[in-house]
Amino acid sequence: MEFLASPELWVAFATLLLLEIVLGIDNVVFISILSGRLPEHQQARARTIGLSLALITRLLLLASLSWVIGLTAPLFTVLGQEISGRDLILLLGGLFLLGKATYEIHEHLEGADHARSGKAASFASVIAQILVLDVVFSLDSVITAVGMVDELVIMVAAVIIAMVIMLLSAGAVSGFVNRHPTVKMLALSFLLLIGASLIAEGFDQHIPKGYVYGPIAFSIFVEFLNLRVRSKQKRAETPVHLHPTYVKNGQTGTGGESVPAGK
Repeated sequence: MEFLASPELWVAFATLLLLEIVLGIDNVVFISILSGRLPEHQQARARTIGLSLALITRLLLLASLSWVIGLTAPLFTVLGQEISGRDLILLLGGLFLLGKATYEIHEHLEGADHARSGKAASFASVIAQILVLDVVFSLDSVITAVGMVDELVIMVAAVIIAMVIMLLSAGAVSGFVNRHPTVKMLALSFLLLIGASLIAEGFDQHIPKGYVYGPIAFSIFVEFLNLRVRSKQKRAETPVHLHPTYVKNGQTGTGGESVPAGK
Protein backbone atom coordinates (compact mmCIF):
# COMPACT_ATOMS: atom_id res chain seq x y z
CA MET A 1 0.00 0.00 0.00
CA GLU A 2 3.00 2.30 -0.48
CA PHE A 3 1.28 3.96 -3.42
CA LEU A 4 -1.15 5.62 -0.97
CA ALA A 5 1.73 7.79 0.25
CA SER A 6 2.67 8.94 -3.26
CA PRO A 7 1.57 12.53 -4.05
CA GLU A 8 1.89 11.82 -7.78
CA LEU A 9 -0.66 8.99 -7.58
CA TRP A 10 -3.06 11.15 -5.56
CA VAL A 11 -2.83 13.85 -8.25
CA ALA A 12 -3.43 11.21 -10.92
CA PHE A 13 -6.39 9.89 -8.93
CA ALA A 14 -7.95 13.37 -8.58
CA THR A 15 -7.43 14.08 -12.30
CA LEU A 16 -8.88 10.72 -13.31
CA LEU A 17 -11.86 11.18 -10.98
CA LEU A 18 -12.61 14.57 -12.56
CA LEU A 19 -12.38 13.10 -16.06
CA GLU A 20 -14.61 10.18 -15.09
CA ILE A 21 -17.24 12.59 -13.76
CA VAL A 22 -17.08 14.65 -16.96
CA LEU A 23 -17.38 11.53 -19.11
CA GLY A 24 -20.21 10.29 -16.88
CA ILE A 25 -22.28 13.43 -17.45
CA ASP A 26 -23.08 12.20 -20.96
CA ASN A 27 -24.39 8.99 -19.45
CA VAL A 28 -26.55 10.82 -16.92
CA VAL A 29 -28.07 13.17 -19.53
CA PHE A 30 -28.89 10.31 -21.88
CA ILE A 31 -30.37 8.19 -19.07
CA SER A 32 -32.41 11.20 -17.86
CA ILE A 33 -33.90 11.76 -21.32
CA LEU A 34 -34.69 8.07 -21.87
CA SER A 35 -36.16 7.56 -18.40
CA GLY A 36 -38.37 10.61 -18.98
CA ARG A 37 -40.30 8.52 -21.54
CA LEU A 38 -41.46 6.16 -18.79
CA PRO A 39 -44.27 6.67 -16.25
CA GLU A 40 -43.16 8.82 -13.36
CA HIS A 41 -43.15 5.95 -10.84
CA GLN A 42 -40.65 4.01 -13.03
CA GLN A 43 -38.21 6.82 -13.82
CA ALA A 44 -36.11 6.68 -10.64
CA ARG A 45 -35.84 2.90 -10.94
CA ALA A 46 -34.71 3.16 -14.55
CA ARG A 47 -32.03 5.74 -13.64
CA THR A 48 -30.75 3.56 -10.79
CA ILE A 49 -30.62 0.43 -12.94
CA GLY A 50 -29.02 2.30 -15.84
CA LEU A 51 -26.23 3.81 -13.76
CA SER A 52 -25.71 0.53 -11.88
CA LEU A 53 -25.27 -1.23 -15.22
CA ALA A 54 -22.81 1.48 -16.25
CA LEU A 55 -20.77 0.88 -13.09
CA ILE A 56 -20.81 -2.91 -13.59
CA THR A 57 -19.76 -2.49 -17.23
CA ARG A 58 -16.84 -0.26 -16.28
CA LEU A 59 -15.66 -2.63 -13.55
CA LEU A 60 -15.88 -5.64 -15.89
CA LEU A 61 -13.85 -3.80 -18.52
CA LEU A 62 -11.26 -2.79 -15.94
CA ALA A 63 -11.04 -6.42 -14.77
CA SER A 64 -10.23 -7.48 -18.35
CA LEU A 65 -7.57 -4.87 -19.13
CA SER A 66 -5.70 -7.11 -21.57
CA TRP A 67 -8.87 -7.50 -23.64
CA VAL A 68 -9.54 -3.75 -23.56
CA ILE A 69 -5.99 -2.98 -24.70
CA GLY A 70 -6.33 -5.60 -27.42
CA LEU A 71 -9.36 -3.76 -28.80
CA THR A 72 -6.99 -1.15 -30.21
CA ALA A 73 -5.27 -3.77 -32.43
CA PRO A 74 -6.35 -3.50 -36.12
CA LEU A 75 -8.91 -6.09 -37.25
CA PHE A 76 -9.18 -5.16 -40.92
CA THR A 77 -8.54 -2.31 -43.32
CA VAL A 78 -11.14 -0.34 -45.29
CA LEU A 79 -9.91 2.07 -47.99
CA GLY A 80 -6.53 2.28 -46.30
CA GLN A 81 -8.10 2.91 -42.88
CA GLU A 82 -7.30 0.35 -40.17
CA ILE A 83 -10.37 -0.55 -38.11
CA SER A 84 -10.01 -2.02 -34.61
CA GLY A 85 -12.58 -3.45 -32.21
CA ARG A 86 -12.63 -0.17 -30.34
CA ASP A 87 -13.22 1.71 -33.61
CA LEU A 88 -16.20 -0.52 -34.43
CA ILE A 89 -17.78 0.04 -31.03
CA LEU A 90 -17.25 3.81 -31.27
CA LEU A 91 -18.64 3.95 -34.81
CA LEU A 92 -21.74 1.91 -33.97
CA GLY A 93 -22.25 3.80 -30.70
CA GLY A 94 -21.83 7.18 -32.42
CA LEU A 95 -24.34 6.23 -35.14
CA PHE A 96 -26.79 4.99 -32.51
CA LEU A 97 -26.40 8.21 -30.54
CA LEU A 98 -26.93 10.36 -33.64
CA GLY A 99 -30.01 8.40 -34.64
CA LYS A 100 -31.51 8.34 -31.15
CA ALA A 101 -30.89 12.05 -30.47
CA THR A 102 -32.36 12.97 -33.87
CA TYR A 103 -35.44 10.84 -33.18
CA GLU A 104 -35.91 12.42 -29.73
CA ILE A 105 -35.61 15.96 -31.16
CA HIS A 106 -38.10 15.12 -33.92
CA GLU A 107 -40.56 13.61 -31.45
CA HIS A 108 -40.37 16.56 -29.04
CA LEU A 109 -40.96 19.05 -31.85
CA GLU A 110 -43.90 17.19 -33.44
CA GLY A 111 -46.34 18.36 -30.78
CA ALA A 112 -49.21 16.79 -28.85
CA ASP A 113 -50.80 14.99 -31.84
CA HIS A 114 -47.62 13.04 -32.51
CA ALA A 115 -47.19 12.28 -28.81
CA ARG A 116 -50.72 10.83 -28.60
CA SER A 117 -50.21 8.67 -31.68
CA GLY A 118 -46.83 7.33 -30.54
CA LYS A 119 -46.45 4.14 -28.51
CA ALA A 120 -45.37 4.39 -24.91
CA ALA A 121 -41.85 3.20 -24.26
CA SER A 122 -41.56 -0.05 -22.34
CA PHE A 123 -39.31 -0.37 -19.31
CA ALA A 124 -37.31 -3.18 -20.93
CA SER A 125 -36.69 -1.21 -24.16
CA VAL A 126 -35.47 1.83 -22.22
CA ILE A 127 -33.07 -0.31 -20.15
CA ALA A 128 -31.81 -2.02 -23.32
CA GLN A 129 -31.06 1.35 -24.95
CA ILE A 130 -29.31 2.56 -21.80
CA LEU A 131 -27.19 -0.60 -21.75
CA VAL A 132 -26.05 -0.09 -25.36
CA LEU A 133 -24.80 3.41 -24.60
CA ASP A 134 -23.33 2.28 -21.28
CA VAL A 135 -20.99 -0.02 -23.22
CA VAL A 136 -19.86 2.81 -25.52
CA PHE A 137 -19.33 5.38 -22.77
CA SER A 138 -17.73 2.78 -20.50
CA LEU A 139 -15.21 1.81 -23.16
CA ASP A 140 -14.18 5.43 -23.64
CA SER A 141 -13.98 5.88 -19.86
CA VAL A 142 -11.87 2.75 -19.27
CA ILE A 143 -9.45 3.47 -22.12
CA THR A 144 -8.98 6.97 -20.66
CA ALA A 145 -8.26 5.43 -17.24
CA VAL A 146 -5.80 2.90 -18.68
CA GLY A 147 -3.92 5.66 -20.48
CA MET A 148 -3.60 7.80 -17.35
CA VAL A 149 -2.90 5.42 -14.45
CA ASP A 150 -1.10 2.10 -14.08
CA GLU A 151 -2.58 1.11 -10.70
CA LEU A 152 -5.78 -0.92 -11.05
CA VAL A 153 -6.89 0.01 -7.52
CA ILE A 154 -6.80 3.73 -8.40
CA MET A 155 -8.79 3.15 -11.59
CA VAL A 156 -11.45 1.15 -9.76
CA ALA A 157 -11.68 3.71 -6.92
CA ALA A 158 -12.04 6.64 -9.35
CA VAL A 159 -14.71 4.84 -11.40
CA ILE A 160 -16.74 3.80 -8.34
CA ILE A 161 -16.65 7.26 -6.72
CA ALA A 162 -17.54 8.97 -10.03
CA MET A 163 -20.50 6.64 -10.57
CA VAL A 164 -21.73 7.13 -6.99
CA ILE A 165 -21.67 10.91 -7.58
CA MET A 166 -23.57 10.41 -10.84
CA LEU A 167 -26.10 8.17 -9.09
CA LEU A 168 -26.73 10.72 -6.33
CA SER A 169 -27.12 13.60 -8.81
CA ALA A 170 -29.15 11.72 -11.44
CA GLY A 171 -32.52 12.61 -9.91
CA ALA A 172 -31.73 16.33 -9.74
CA VAL A 173 -30.29 16.35 -13.27
CA SER A 174 -33.29 14.44 -14.64
CA GLY A 175 -35.80 16.74 -12.92
CA PHE A 176 -34.01 19.87 -14.14
CA VAL A 177 -33.80 18.62 -17.73
CA ASN A 178 -37.45 17.55 -17.82
CA ARG A 179 -38.69 20.83 -16.25
CA HIS A 180 -37.00 23.02 -18.86
CA PRO A 181 -37.74 22.20 -22.53
CA THR A 182 -34.91 24.44 -23.77
CA VAL A 183 -32.43 22.57 -21.56
CA LYS A 184 -33.71 19.25 -22.91
CA MET A 185 -33.22 20.38 -26.51
CA LEU A 186 -29.76 21.66 -25.60
CA ALA A 187 -28.92 18.29 -24.03
CA LEU A 188 -30.10 16.45 -27.14
CA SER A 189 -27.93 18.75 -29.26
CA PHE A 190 -24.98 17.84 -27.03
CA LEU A 191 -25.68 14.17 -27.69
CA LEU A 192 -25.55 14.86 -31.43
CA LEU A 193 -22.18 16.56 -30.95
CA ILE A 194 -20.87 13.68 -28.84
CA GLY A 195 -22.14 11.13 -31.37
CA ALA A 196 -20.30 12.94 -34.16
CA SER A 197 -17.11 13.02 -32.07
CA LEU A 198 -17.41 9.26 -31.41
CA ILE A 199 -17.67 8.59 -35.14
CA ALA A 200 -14.62 10.77 -35.76
CA GLU A 201 -12.73 8.84 -33.05
CA GLY A 202 -13.77 5.61 -34.76
CA PHE A 203 -11.98 6.81 -37.90
CA ASP A 204 -8.87 7.73 -35.83
CA GLN A 205 -9.60 11.45 -36.12
CA HIS A 206 -8.85 12.47 -32.55
CA ILE A 207 -10.83 15.48 -31.34
CA PRO A 208 -9.47 17.00 -28.09
CA LYS A 209 -12.03 16.74 -25.31
CA GLY A 210 -11.73 20.49 -24.73
CA TYR A 211 -13.10 21.14 -28.22
CA VAL A 212 -16.20 19.11 -27.37
CA TYR A 213 -16.83 19.98 -23.73
CA GLY A 214 -15.74 23.63 -24.03
CA PRO A 215 -18.69 24.65 -26.25
CA ILE A 216 -20.99 22.50 -24.12
CA ALA A 217 -19.88 24.29 -20.94
CA PHE A 218 -20.29 27.69 -22.63
CA SER A 219 -23.79 26.79 -23.86
CA ILE A 220 -24.79 25.62 -20.39
CA PHE A 221 -23.55 28.90 -18.91
CA VAL A 222 -25.56 30.94 -21.45
CA GLU A 223 -28.68 28.85 -20.82
CA PHE A 224 -28.21 29.33 -17.07
CA LEU A 225 -28.22 33.11 -17.61
CA ASN A 226 -31.37 32.80 -19.75
CA LEU A 227 -33.11 30.80 -17.03
CA ARG A 228 -32.18 33.41 -14.42
CA VAL A 229 -33.54 36.23 -16.60
CA ARG A 230 -36.81 34.38 -17.25
CA SER A 231 -37.15 33.61 -13.54
CA LYS A 232 -36.77 37.29 -12.62
CA GLN A 233 -39.30 38.31 -15.29
CA LYS A 234 -41.85 35.86 -13.90
CA ARG A 235 -41.37 37.21 -10.39
CA ALA A 236 -41.78 40.78 -11.68
CA GLU A 237 -45.08 39.86 -13.36
CA THR A 238 -46.55 38.36 -10.17
CA PRO A 239 -49.50 40.52 -9.04
CA VAL A 240 -49.36 42.21 -5.65
CA HIS A 241 -51.70 40.70 -3.07
CA LEU A 242 -52.94 42.79 -0.11
CA HIS A 243 -52.44 41.07 3.22
CA PRO A 244 -55.10 41.31 5.96
CA THR A 245 -54.22 43.82 8.66
CA TYR A 246 -56.48 42.47 11.38
CA VAL A 247 -59.45 40.23 12.03
CA LYS A 248 -62.51 41.53 13.94
CA ASN A 249 -65.58 39.44 14.67
CA GLY A 250 -64.68 37.02 11.91
CA GLN A 251 -64.32 39.85 9.37
CA THR A 252 -61.06 40.79 7.66
CA GLY A 253 -60.06 44.34 6.87
CA THR A 254 -57.28 45.62 4.59
CA GLY A 255 -55.50 48.85 4.08
CA GLY A 256 -56.33 50.10 7.59
CA GLU A 257 -60.14 50.12 7.05
CA SER A 258 -62.41 48.48 9.59
CA VAL A 259 -65.20 46.17 8.46
CA PRO A 260 -68.20 46.41 10.78
CA ALA A 261 -69.57 43.14 12.08
CA GLY A 262 -72.70 41.90 10.37
CA LYS A 263 -71.80 43.46 7.02
